[in-house]
Amino acid sequence: MQKVQFTETVLRDANQSLIATRLPYYKFAPILETMDDAGYYSLECWGGATFDTCLRYLDEDPWERLRNIRATVKNTRLQMLLRGQNILGYKHYPDDVVKTFVERSVANGIDVIRIFDALNDLRNLDSAVTETVRNKAVAQVAVAYTTSPVHSLENYVRLIKRIEEMGATELCIKDMAGVMSPSEAYNLVRAVKSESKLRLNLHTHCTTGLAYMTLLKAVEAGADIIDTCVSCFSGGTSQASTNTLLYALTQLGCETDLKADKAKEINDFFKPIQAEYIASGLLDPKVMGTDADALVYQIPGGMLSNLVSQLKSVNAMDRFDEVLAEVPRVRRDLGYPPLVTPSSQFVGAQAAQNVISGERYKQISKEVKGYLKGEYGTPPGIVNPELISKALGGELPFTGRFADILEPGMERGKLNAGPLARSVEDVLSYIIFPQIALDYFAKREEIEKNVVPYNITRKE
Repeated sequence: MQKVQFTETVLRDANQSLIATRLPYYKFAPILETMDDAGYYSLECWGGATFDTCLRYLDEDPWERLRNIRATVKNTRLQMLLRGQNILGYKHYPDDVVKTFVERSVANGIDVIRIFDALNDLRNLDSAVTETVRNKAVAQVAVAYTTSPVHSLENYVRLIKRIEEMGATELCIKDMAGVMSPSEAYNLVRAVKSESKLRLNLHTHCTTGLAYMTLLKAVEAGADIIDTCVSCFSGGTSQASTNTLLYALTQLGCETDLKADKAKEINDFFKPIQAEYIASGLLDPKVMGTDADALVYQIPGGMLSNLVSQLKSVNAMDRFDEVLAEVPRVRRDLGYPPLVTPSSQFVGAQAAQNVISGERYKQISKEVKGYLKGEYGTPPGIVNPELISKALGGELPFTGRFADILEPGMERGKLNAGPLARSVEDVLSYIIFPQIALDYFAKREEIEKNVVPYNITRKE
């Protein structure tokens, strides 16, 4: 009998995809003990956009959030998403910063680090993978899956074999836009499992409506772990339902450690939270539907919810469909990068700028210029030479490993973070999100002066 395990995403990717990561700690704290007892392989609870959002919007210390989760969840693996050399930010950071961040993440409670690079440039994964293994955590290295004229089954299998050779302890296929078809999932998983004995996780989204079929075919082909989310936060740009797939896989004779009664209890807990976000308008109907057009524009869940938020902020939601149509054109110009953070963000932002300004590349963002300069790695395909010329003038793109030319960052970060940074963790927060972290540190000081005792993650 085949065994299938579940990674629960409601604490990170599901709420990132549906409500722009606006789920504060106090809302889910009461259910953590039940989640710990449910039989999940892991709880994805940190990394991705949670770090930025904690500091920027939720008035939470992301490190304290992690420690609080770890204090309650004693038996289940805690998992995070790490963007390789980007860590959790939107540019490359020096190796000493990457290594320190990985070490402190494990020290504060992380067991599994899913590590990926937006361009699948393995040079950008090396430091994070090496440090994760050195700290005895699980290095679950992910391939960012996409479809394009320059991506193929054979290329993915070769890439995954190289990932195993670099020291990964688990493998993941990360279909962030939900574009992987059932047959593609079956063929790729079967090919990977024929070459590797490492555990393989399949991550996908419901955006296009393919997810349930894709996950079932992946399991049939030998996938060991699947990413799912409690029913009330599933669907749309989120993941497939944990509860539904548990039922279906059990019916098909698969063995799983997940307890159906606990999974129901967890879903029942989150139902009123979902209703609250619907009532507030933060859970937009646009991100809850199924859109087969996403097979063309390939926008992942977190990118879509952020794009909706960005267009609303400039009263341009009437241009939404135009922006979606522009995304694949920008992606083609940039050599078909997979649309996953940070490339998804700057491709989406550039597409929006092209539409709103009425002229393509009238303004080119600094992130797109950095990408064209080679600061993010090697593009998968050929970049539009006219765009390179317009953005860079006569400057030639850098072709080496960008982190190799970056000065060490930890000591400079300690100096610049100032007296309000109390720990190495605070310094890391500052290095990745300088002004946001400083604003948070100042707010933390003010709160502690006026309210004693105070827990910044507690609802007032």
